[in-house]
Order: sequence, then C-alpha cells, then structure tokens
Amino acid sequence: MTFSIKAIIRAFVAPEHRLSMPRKMWRNTLAELRRRGGGCTESGAFLLGTIDGTRRRVVTVVYYDELDPDAYKSGVCVLHGDAFAKLWARCRMFGLTVVADVHTHPGVALQSGSDRTNPMVAREGHIAIIAPNFAAAPVRQDALGIFEYCGGHMWFDRTDAHGTRYFYNGFWG
Repeated sequence: MTFSIKAIIRAFVAPEHRLSMPRKMWRNTLAELRRRGGGCTESGAFLLGTIDGTRRRVVTVVYYDELDPDAYKSGVCVLHGDAFAKLWARCRMFGLTVVADVHTHPGVALQSGSDRTNPMVAREGHIAIIAPNFAAAPVRQDALGIFEYCGGHMWFDRTDAHGTRYFYNGFWG
C-alpha cells in the first residue's frame, strides 16, 4: 500500500476536491497567463498531471502559445490541429495526461458559447477553469469559473459553492 503524509493531509484539508495543484505553481501559472495575454487578449494553458480514480493532480503546465505561436493572435484562444499533436507527444514523453485547462477572459469568468461548444479536450471529466480579468492580480478562488465536461457539449458548472472545494490549490496541492 502506497501513501504519503501530503496526500493524507490534502484529503483532510480539501476532502471534496477533484483537482489539486501546488499553490506556488498556480500563482506562477496565473502570473504567466497575465504576462502572455498582456492584459488585452485571452491566454491559456493545459494542466498536465495524473489521474487517480476521480482525483486529478497537476504536476506541470504547457501554455497554448508554446504549442501554437499564433494561439492568441485573434484575441481569443484558438489552437490549430498540429498544436494537439505536440501536446499529446509531450504527454507521452513525460507519462502524463491533460487533467485540466485554464484560460483567461476579460471581465467575469463566465463560460462563453464558444467555450461550451469547443472544449479544449472533449473527454468526459475534463476540467476547464476560467480566470477573470485576464488573470489580473489578485485572482480570488471564488471568482474562477470551473466547469467539468460531461460529453455531448454538456458541462457541469462547478463554480460558486463547489469551486473552492472542487479545485484545491493550496500548500498541500
């Protein structure tokens, strides 16, 4: 039986979480999204990690424009097909999978019609996080939009009451 003190504490601190990410990595990701979008365009990233049952743990981040240099050219996040080939190759190289994605929006973190009909990863259980105000600091946990893909262009909204327990990005992440 394999276990760790960190996993036990994380389960106690955030017992309902489905996605966890170390606090420092989350803060660095938001800062990098802010920088890449320059406060005027959307920016985004895939969160790579592991899946254990219903729990997803982020271990590294790949930004959309690393996969497709023109990803932010239109002002919204658009990835072309070859970007996904690069993404899957990276996943294979590190033995990881895409556990979630995060992208920024101007204003509040509502899921747009384009977000709903064009999931970055169209697999049931995929988690999409939207950071408000192009990730301008500070980004409060309760201001995030958190959505879980159910398939068939249907999403379960994990925002509001579920968000702070669903996505854990604290010290024990």
